[in-house]
Amino acid sequence: MTEISFIDRVAIVTGAGGGLGKTYALDLAARGAAVVVNDLGGSTAGVGSDASAAQKVVDEITAKGGSAVASHDSVSTPEGGAAIVATALDSFGKVDIVINNAGILRDKTFAKLENQDLEAVLDVHLRGAFHVSQPAFRVMKENGYGRFVFTASNAGVFGNFGQTNYGAAKMGLVGLSNVLAIEGAKAGIKSNVICPIARTRMTEDILGPLAESVEPELVTPMVVYLASEACGLTHEVFSAGGGRYARVFVGLAPGWFAGKGVEVSADDVAAHIDDIRNQDGYIVPSSIADELQALLPLLQG
Repeated sequence: MTEISFIDRVAIVTGAGGGLGKTYALDLAARGAAVVVNDLGGSTAGVGSDASAAQKVVDEITAKGGSAVASHDSVSTPEGGAAIVATALDSFGKVDIVINNAGILRDKTFAKLENQDLEAVLDVHLRGAFHVSQPAFRVMKENGYGRFVFTASNAGVFGNFGQTNYGAAKMGLVGLSNVLAIEGAKAGIKSNVICPIARTRMTEDILGPLAESVEPELVTPMVVYLASEACGLTHEVFSAGGGRYARVFVGLAPGWFAGKGVEVSADDVAAHIDDIRNQDGYIVPSSIADELQALLPLLQG
């Protein structure tokens, strides 16, 4: 098997001052990538900053002969996102890979969630990924090559108590990645999503005893593969944790067709709800066009 290499590739990893992001940055650099290590260095709640977090990772990379620069800009503003991409361009001349990993937590039950907790989480996770990815996408499109890895969460895809803000932001990243996969296809840009299960400073209290079995290094291989030229996949979501790697997908079932021109009532839906929910024969659409293709034959008779 040929070893996956990132020689002559430039990667941006946000939230790379520790945890998962650090492992990604180290592995990419060890495989030849020039890495922009971005981290504001704030708390898990997004408060404060510490420039040393990103610099320590850069120092570790360069000490091993790798190439890296630190970025302390916040992903939460358009200016910050643009500055992160500018760091890659100024230091290495291009950007080939963006791993959107920066994140914070402000968990509260829905009834107690305050607007500031919603906005802060959206700013870092969803808007932050947008702010970094858009200027990077433009560069990738010009160069005809790119790889995006967005960090979603099982809390977004499946739901988790006390994480409405976090879950909404994370599921939003799935939609963002799906559209980039479609819009970037002709330009050689692939976009995929990772749902990691790993022990980090953000998850230690949540995972409990399981934390010992889900080291962040066990997520890294999946992310590094998705960021590589060897990966021909796009528009997909993967769960990774504890040494297990699995595809996650949204499927469309055949459902129940009432008939063209037939008036349908809520009572009809209730009577056929089992048919509507039946998963047999589902497809995994690659765009809304696939859903329309499934509907068209029914309408045409």
